Amino acid sequence: MLSLGQRCVQCLTAVRHARIKLQVNTDVRRCCSAVQGEVRVRFAPSPTGFLHLGGLRTALYNYIFAKKYAGSFVLRLEDTDQSRLVPGAAESIEDMLEWAGIPPDESPRQGGSAGPYLQSQRLDLYRQTAQKLVESGHAYFCFCSPQRLDLLKKEALRSGQTPRYDNRCRHLKAQQVQEKLDQGVAHVVRFRLAEGVEPFQDMVFGWTRHEVAQVEGDPVVIKADGFPTYHLANIVDDHYMRISHVLRGSEWLISTSKHLLMYGALGWTPPTFGHLPLLMNKDGSKLSKRQGDIFIKSFQRDGILPEALLDITTNCGSGFNNNQMGRTIDELISEFNPSKITTHSALLDLDKLPEFNRIHLKQCIEDEEQCCLLIKDLQEQIQRAFAADIQDKEVLHEDYIRRVLHLRKGHISFTKELVSPSYAYLWVRPSFSSQQVAALTAEAQHIASLVLKLISERGEELAVDRLNKDLKTVAKQTRATNYREVMKLIRLTLSGLQQGPSVAEMMVSLGPTEISHRLHKLLLLSETG
Repeated sequence: MLSLGQRCVQCLTAVRHARIKLQVNTDVRRCCSAVQGEVRVRFAPSPTGFLHLGGLRTALYNYIFAKKYAGSFVLRLEDTDQSRLVPGAAESIEDMLEWAGIPPDESPRQGGSAGPYLQSQRLDLYRQTAQKLVESGHAYFCFCSPQRLDLLKKEALRSGQTPRYDNRCRHLKAQQVQEKLDQGVAHVVRFRLAEGVEPFQDMVFGWTRHEVAQVEGDPVVIKADGFPTYHLANIVDDHYMRISHVLRGSEWLISTSKHLLMYGALGWTPPTFGHLPLLMNKDGSKLSKRQGDIFIKSFQRDGILPEALLDITTNCGSGFNNNQMGRTIDELISEFNPSKITTHSALLDLDKLPEFNRIHLKQCIEDEEQCCLLIKDLQEQIQRAFAADIQDKEVLHEDYIRRVLHLRKGHISFTKELVSPSYAYLWVRPSFSSQQVAALTAEAQHIASLVLKLISERGEELAVDRLNKDLKTVAKQTRATNYREVMKLIRLTLSGLQQGPSVAEMMVSLGPTEISHRLHKLLLLSETG
């Protein structure tokens, strides 16, 4: 079988002197405001690193768009830059999408009718497409050495110009090309840029065009190692995967005219493009992977709920009929309106993330299924933090932890707060001294007896509001201790702390049996003191 070079070199004779005027398919200019036909969108990260906030936001908008219009969300991994691949990144990207609650419908893991979904497994398709471009005169072999290209770059910089390839190999004769191919000279394939680019309508930025041929040299589409560049691989994959809409970051807007030239050269109908404004820090600086804390894995590790992460990344941006905190993924889908996406950068204030997490943690606690998951997670956290100190295994019981969660919902932003020293009393019995008791009151024994009587009368039915009233009644039955000192004594007895949730809430959390156990400890301490 003839090689790509051998099969294509004969075609160069007919086109070597001709300047190819590319007529961009009129579908490029189609109106993007209405969504028609089958919707298929894709998120196509490179596994040269782990998923970060910017990537998650792009994936989220694609997912929401697909679900809004009953379409499919495709995950494709662009792993053609083999030298930069990070071990485990490909698997982690899909793991994080699933964790975030926006799983792909088709992916390397899920499979699908348009696979394979790893670019490294689609190399023949790219080579065939490059061959088609060379045969039609829209691409050519370039034999320029890295040294020559580096020299061009240095000369351009020295003269204050933007570095660009000078298209030297465009003008090689067919015989020259054949000789170099026969000699095994290393080469790439470059796409022949044409002037006179047609404008296209972007879903976000409106009508736009970039005369790439005036500012860029002909781009490489097949590298010397036989792998495609992004510019070729992404249009080939989008075409064969039947992608209807490309929603990607605005940094790719300037490359779109180049991609449309390729679509036209291949006779393919391009998808509709929408370029999302960048996600920035609240001060307008670029969100950088070097910040370290923007990777989704780190948010997961820190106890951030996926719902909170999705909420904050959309709340700071645009594209929704309403913009309020606490939205679920179903609400985001319902309120999504592509026509409302603006060109302004989205300023992300991560200082607000704990507040978003607090709101969504409250919602999770109120949802029985999600609450069960929180309980299991908290059981593990409690055992890790207090394993050797837990005196009563009842604190690990689901009903006990559920009661604690419902009492603390709206007050905590993370479940890990419940295993901090401030809440240790919930899981281990506190210690306090007779001196601490004596500093508060001389009536500790009397107060303990009054509260024990109250608990006995109330039985298992403890409620915060009722206990607040009951405790005021208890305080009135003391001789020389005011209400404030009575509360301090009971708080010390129940938690060993001087501050925290209300005493009534502490009592409801702990339950009658544990309250009695701790009050009896106070009685013994008072007797021996």
